[in-house]
Formats: sequence, structure tokens, C-alpha cells
Amino acid sequence: MRPAAVDLAPSRAERRNFQRVRIKIYGRFMLEDRSEHPCQVIDMSPGNVAFRADRQGAPGEKVIAYLDHIGRVEGVVTRNLDDGFAMTVIASDRKKDKLAAQLTWLANRHELDLPEDRRHERVAPRNPMSTLQLSDGREYQCRIIDLSLSGAAVEIDVRPALGVQVALGTMRGRVVRHFEDGVAIEFAVVQRPESLDSEFNGRQS
Repeated sequence: MRPAAVDLAPSRAERRNFQRVRIKIYGRFMLEDRSEHPCQVIDMSPGNVAFRADRQGAPGEKVIAYLDHIGRVEGVVTRNLDDGFAMTVIASDRKKDKLAAQLTWLANRHELDLPEDRRHERVAPRNPMSTLQLSDGREYQCRIIDLSLSGAAVEIDVRPALGVQVALGTMRGRVVRHFEDGVAIEFAVVQRPESLDSEFNGRQS
């Protein structure tokens, strides 16, 4: 048995690497010097992503990106573009399969213009660290990926069941979706911008 033969056989996720999806999502990325910068995805596949950004990484440099609706993505810069850069995605086949499903959902959402995900602009808070409290009182540290007046996507180690009532900080809501690194929460009531700013940006204002 030759182990190398396993590596040479393309998985479903690797074949999908060539199927780039043009999506408009925002996020931020961190370079090896630990500086963070805003970015916008131009197109993406489970194995590659092209960013529009003011700052470019050097070819071969490792990058960690936090993207709206997707979460944490790690990779290596492959080339610089006129207004950004491209990188390969470093992930297991399982993670790439999950990413393919997320990209399919995002592409379909844009095609169908689903109102639940377009009614309020989503932004990344200046202070992303928060706590998620379950109805039984248990609390877990979490990182807010993106936030809007109607809900939030958070990176967290636990997966509360869909429909479970939770509190993100002092904002009450319910779990409406699971994804690879966390959950999406819909707030019980649409929040006021100043309430979100006070709750999630106040400590760094």
C-alpha cells in the first residue's frame, strides 16, 4: 500500500476547489505581524479565496480571516492582486465540505434574495468577545463573527439545539442555524443601534 496514492486522489472537496463562487461578504484578516485589516471577498471556493483589501500579505504569508456568515478561515497568500490578494485555504476535507455547503447557501441566498438575511446590515463589532448564556444558566465564552439589529453569528465550542432560547450578553434571542464554528442567533426583538453599540462596542469606544 502506498500512502502517497491517497494524497493524489482528489476528494470531492478538492474537485470543488475549481468552482469559485462570486459572493459579496465582508470580514477582517490578521497577518503574521498580528495586525488586523478589513476585507471583502471577491470570489471564493472551498480551497481558494480572493480578497479586496487595502493591505496585502506577502506571498507565502499565513493569514487568519474572520468572514461574515462563514467564520474563521486560515490560509496562505498565493499572489497579490491590484486591489487585494488571493490565498489558498488550509483546512481538512471535512471542513472544506462544510465550506462548500456554506458557499452554496450564500450563492443561493443572493439568487433568491432571502429577506431574513438582508433586512439588516451585518457588521463586525470592535469588541467581538462576549458570553452566551443558555436558559439553564450555563455560560460560554464566544466570539461574535458578525452582528446586526436582528441577530448575530457567533463562534463557540458548544452547539445549543435549534430554537433554544439564549442570551448574547444582555440580548435575548434564539438559535436559528448551526455552522462549522458556531451558531446564528435571532434576537427576540429588533435592537436599536445605540443598544448594540453600548453592549458590544462600549468597552473599546
